[in-house]
Amino acid sequence: MTTALAAPAPTIVNGVNVSALFETIEAVKANAEIAKFNFRAKNSWMGGDRNRSTIKEFTGALAEQRTGVQAFIADNGEPDVLLGEDNAPNPVEWLLHALIGCMTTTTAYHAAARNIVIEAIDSELDGDLDLRGFLGLSEEVRKGYQAIRVRMRVKTKAMPETIKALTQMSPVLDVVSKSVPVTVSVETY
Repeated sequence: MTTALAAPAPTIVNGVNVSALFETIEAVKANAEIAKFNFRAKNSWMGGDRNRSTIKEFTGALAEQRTGVQAFIADNGEPDVLLGEDNAPNPVEWLLHALIGCMTTTTAYHAAARNIVIEAIDSELDGDLDLRGFLGLSEEVRKGYQAIRVRMRVKTKAMPETIKALTQMSPVLDVVSKSVPVTVSVETY
């Protein structure tokens, strides 16, 4: 009688397949090209304060990803006080969403890789923005956020300093806190 050997069950920590995570790390170590990703979005103005972004395909792990599936749609708007109809979050609110979403996922994944169990993560964040920059009324006031404050509550046995260090691995935190070069080209028709 022969017994087939079953593949070992993957190690799951914080809902993350750590076995697959470490396999990915080893694959990237063997071929750095696997780590190169290009994310894309399209946007169309819908009049007034409304515009819509469509997010679908991206390139990563040496292939085109998310093909043949439905795109994600995200609407942008403005609140009444900013002359909008308040039908969707405005772009600076979406930025807060992107920031905390990335910081939360990053924390959970990096904790899982270190076998740090996290039972819950709850966050609040807010940012200060002075319209004088956007309106061109002051060159001393930046157009975007002057400051963003993130308050995370993490249910874990790990020390706060350890968890804070994991949050610093967030790609969106890196973009927001250190900025990134943006090239803009415009054509009219």
